[in-house]
Amino acid sequence: MSLLSVKGLSAAYDGIKALRGVDLAVAEGEMVALIGPNGAGKSTLLNCLSGLVRGQGEIRFAGAAILGQEAYRISRRGLLQVPEGRQILPEMSILQNLQVGGIALSGRAPTYRVEDVFALFPILEERKSLPAGTLSGGQQQMLAIGRALMGAPRLLLLDEPSLGLSPLITGQVFAALQKLNRDGLTVLLVEQNARRALQVTSRAYVIEQGQIIHHGTSADIAANPAVIEQYLGVA
Repeated sequence: MSLLSVKGLSAAYDGIKALRGVDLAVAEGEMVALIGPNGAGKSTLLNCLSGLVRGQGEIRFAGAAILGQEAYRISRRGLLQVPEGRQILPEMSILQNLQVGGIALSGRAPTYRVEDVFALFPILEERKSLPAGTLSGGQQQMLAIGRALMGAPRLLLLDEPSLGLSPLITGQVFAALQKLNRDGLTVLLVEQNARRALQVTSRAYVIEQGQIIHHGTSADIAANPAVIEQYLGVA
């Protein structure tokens, strides 16, 4: 049984359909990519999964129907999102930002502790007492991921984690995500850098105009001539 199962999911903004009958599944332990052009519905889909946007259809997480539940209840089930733009708390220290992430535990046992986050991202430990707003964009992305880990995710949703980052920092962030996945964390990755996303995931979905138009193994998607023409180009 899939950890996450989405069937016939639709959502609209101001009468404009953002999602049109999306079907998607993520099994426990997988790292799955969702790629597509700007405005295709990628962020809307993640926001529906995490309860920030209301949709119609079916979303099941760990066997339970969660469509329509409040975002805080969904996060307490272990479905946590790292939003586009990081959304850290800039005036609070790095350590305090991580501690805030633990609010999502709500009595559940932690699976990641501050020490684990620091081992994954050593720069955060070096600067743990500094205001989070003093971090670079890449370091803020690391902090946002670490904050989500503090909430004991069973499924981690990531919205454009490489946005605005240098190739070097992007590589570090993706390496950390691969390690987390190897250690058992399930990941659904929305990423504009389609080539990189397909390199680090096992399966992928392509969404355009609110509809899934391709899905399969990441290797098959990367070899699809239409995907190459639209998203990958010449290596």
